Amino acid sequence: MIAGGIMSGTSLDGVDAALAEVTRRGVRTLGFVTKPYPEELRRRLMGVSNCETHTREIARLHFELPEVYAAAFKALLKKSGIEASKVRVVGCHGQTIYHEGRVATLQIGDGSVLAERLGIAVVSDFRPRDIAAGGQGAPLAPYVDYLLFRDAAEGRVALNIGGIANITHIPAGGGAEAVTAFDTGPGNMVIDQLMARHRGVGYDRDGAFAASGAVDPLVVEELLRDEYYSRRPPKTAGREQYGAEFVDALVARGLSAEDTAATATFFTAASVAEGIYRFAEPRGGVGRVIVSGGGVHNRTLMRFLRAELADMEVVSSAEFGIDPDTKEAIAFAILAAETIEGRPSNLPSATGAKRAVILGKISPGGGGRSRRPG
Repeated sequence: MIAGGIMSGTSLDGVDAALAEVTRRGVRTLGFVTKPYPEELRRRLMGVSNCETHTREIARLHFELPEVYAAAFKALLKKSGIEASKVRVVGCHGQTIYHEGRVATLQIGDGSVLAERLGIAVVSDFRPRDIAAGGQGAPLAPYVDYLLFRDAAEGRVALNIGGIANITHIPAGGGAEAVTAFDTGPGNMVIDQLMARHRGVGYDRDGAFAASGAVDPLVVEELLRDEYYSRRPPKTAGREQYGAEFVDALVARGLSAEDTAATATFFTAASVAEGIYRFAEPRGGVGRVIVSGGGVHNRTLMRFLRAELADMEVVSSAEFGIDPDTKEAIAFAILAAETIEGRPSNLPSATGAKRAVILGKISPGGGGRSRRPG
């Protein structure tokens, strides 16, 4: 089937939309677009993320965001030359404004509005069912990572560096039940906030600003003492840990702006390596680390990663035919396809759920008709 995926991550930078042909044999990407959030919308989203705010603003954004998602997806259809009637389902992650694993989660961006605007069935709100089954509600990409990257002879880690960094460990020749996954800590989130404060821009292009500074290893060592990094998975992280308060404390250490950016960038790499060596490599070895997400474009971060993971091959997901910028959107296309076919797509070994469950809520497309899970 042809399925669409829409992803807007914790970095709050915008909307990624992808189209893919999904079969039991594999996945073929058909198109991709990315649309940045208007600055006013980004500011409002930041204002309701992980802080006390008025419910009216949340409710309004819940209905406003699907309009932005629909515009991005329509632009993708036009760019790809694919008619909406050919698309079976669209999976939309929504915008996470609060996540507390096993307890509560809230993604805004109403699926009914999106389905109405597109005339296509939409699957949204993926995390709550996993939490209801006793899981963390994240990460959800491991099911897709397993389908895309499993290998009979080589143990692999799929690393996604978005706002938060997360890994999926796929042991050589193992089944889905052998997969483990968790958030390692910050991805681009801390770096992006520092760049906004010090340079007035949204991110460190190519890692150039961090490359002009020097890493303070004592600060990194101290940050890694936080109990999160030694806690056994499943575990999840978010803006609750690495938002403004974390950045305030980092800036208060008195390093120069360049050195602070370099230290934060190295800290991301070091926390990823800590997670891999502590919880993945001992479970069967890792030959290759396959990187996707916006962090793959940060040359300084990738250099630090390769240094910290010197006995592993660190490569872009592009080497496997998966554009690193599209992978998360493609993942939600695949998850939506599984849901519409009535198949579970969480991995209890990754999220800690008591059982595998069918994820998401279905909003029927044109005429209110949609095949539902049996």
